[in-house]
Amino acid sequence: MTAPAIIATGAWLKNRACRLQGQAASWSPLHGDLGTPEACDALAASVAEWLAQGPVAAFAHDLHPDFASTHLAEHLAQTHGVPAIGVQHHHAHVAAVVAEHGLDEPVVGLALDGVGLGTDGLPWGGELLWVHHQQWQRLGHFAPLPLVGGDRAAREPWRMAAAVLQQLDRAHEIAPRYAQAVGRVQAEGVAELLHKDLRAPRTTSAGRWFDAAAAALGLMLKQDDEAQAAIALERAATEWLAAQGLPAAHMADARLAQQMASSPATLALAPLLATLFDVDDVGAAAARFHATLAAALATWAAQAAAQQQVGTVCLAGGCFYNRILRSEVERRLDAAGLQVRFPAASGCGDAGLALGQAWVGAHTRH
Repeated sequence: MTAPAIIATGAWLKNRACRLQGQAASWSPLHGDLGTPEACDALAASVAEWLAQGPVAAFAHDLHPDFASTHLAEHLAQTHGVPAIGVQHHHAHVAAVVAEHGLDEPVVGLALDGVGLGTDGLPWGGELLWVHHQQWQRLGHFAPLPLVGGDRAAREPWRMAAAVLQQLDRAHEIAPRYAQAVGRVQAEGVAELLHKDLRAPRTTSAGRWFDAAAAALGLMLKQDDEAQAAIALERAATEWLAAQGLPAAHMADARLAQQMASSPATLALAPLLATLFDVDDVGAAAARFHATLAAALATWAAQAAAQQQVGTVCLAGGCFYNRILRSEVERRLDAAGLQVRFPAASGCGDAGLALGQAWVGAHTRH
């Protein structure tokens, strides 16, 4: 007898839903970001088509209570008398890799992206997880960084660089560095908010650390599109490495990488960012940032894999669209004797997230 299907409604950005029945996954079209009525209607229409195909055992969704995808899943679950299963964003990212590769054993996962709601109510995004189907544990995370002004900080990378300066006890540099570009009132206001710890929720987002690096190097202080600063940072590194004819590994600071990964619970990035302010060669600094971060991530994940006695590391989240980061982390983990899995078919970003939600839903007992 065929198992009933699980329908997962995906995330907010780049929304795409997934229907999982047994091992067979079906995907909806890409609905885009759920900030418009049209995208929300398209998601509802995709799910309605699947509901006409047969019984559904559960609806899986993101933990964020305000997402339209969450509201739809909870409403349909109540209507059809089946469970609505909330799945933490980064658990779903890693589970999507597990599902795509048909893994049945526990894994360690690196889930690096812009943001996803954590179980503590804070924005996560640089996560080291242990995952086995519906079970998971947060083993570690990126060092938290203040989001000065909340969501505005994601659009203004200079605010993230300012937060790093404050963590480095260099807050006195914020106004002199950024007043000319953003206005003295703005620059001094951000410095004051950081000093008083006001309107500055903490995030472990890997994406925001990439923003901070891009701003520290002067590549981008404000961005109009998601990941624009991170893309500029990767481009600077890629072009410099190509011009020099060097592999990325050549630029890694091994001692600094070991220092960053010395705590199993927290990956410390401030020491790496400290090397990016006031550099003479932006391209070289961007390459060093990527290579050293990759070395630290591989060390961090390998240590966790040894501690958890697992042999597979899954790489997930939109930050792994960065080719330098992905290839260097993959190469180093492979050299450490670990199997590395990456979501080749569904993609590492939020458009592939629903598969992980559905996978967790299918393995959850009620």
